[in-house]
Amino acid sequence: MKLSSSSFSDGQTIPGDHSFCIPDPAHHVCLGRNLNPQLAWTEAPAGTLSFALVCHDPDVPSQGDDVNQEGRTVPASLPRVDFFHWVLIDLPPSITALREGEFSSEVTPRGKPGPQAAHGARQGINNYTDWFAGDHDMCGDYYGYDGPCPPWNDEIIHRYVFTVFALDVDKLPIDGKFGGPEVRAAMQGHILAEASLTGSYTLNPLLQG
Repeated sequence: MKLSSSSFSDGQTIPGDHSFCIPDPAHHVCLGRNLNPQLAWTEAPAGTLSFALVCHDPDVPSQGDDVNQEGRTVPASLPRVDFFHWVLIDLPPSITALREGEFSSEVTPRGKPGPQAAHGARQGINNYTDWFAGDHDMCGDYYGYDGPCPPWNDEIIHRYVFTVFALDVDKLPIDGKFGGPEVRAAMQGHILAEASLTGSYTLNPLLQG
């Protein structure tokens, strides 16, 4: 399989239009347009009954003590963990492209609804659900796509890996509220092929080109 995007090229910077936050000189960051990128895939194997899409950031700090704190930085040496930005399952095999902004066109405080989505697909919750859990104005279940918003004081540029999976089932055996880890577990033994595309993003002015 091959995965491509007209929104950004593999290995290149994700435009601010697709981000949850963009740089702001006065306040470090402000909200972005949060458009899901355009994606298209080809060469799915015979026997594909559905597609799943997972977008994750493998570079999220494992500890939040220094995150977005004035006068401090998140050290590059800090161990990193996965943060899921988009989990989309049960896409029918006739769908081989997603339009820019089709699944997300703005930042939605308290999260977008789900799990039902376009094309009869289902979306899981992303990790902004956890990130905003203690925030009175933003807490909620964040279904679908929400774009990059790495710490503005992180010493490393974050990567965002979009992966499309061709599956041998038309509906993943998963119910209720689910996220990236649950989908990864449910796909085991059902993946016929996969393809990935990686973009990068930073809010740290010292790292911006």
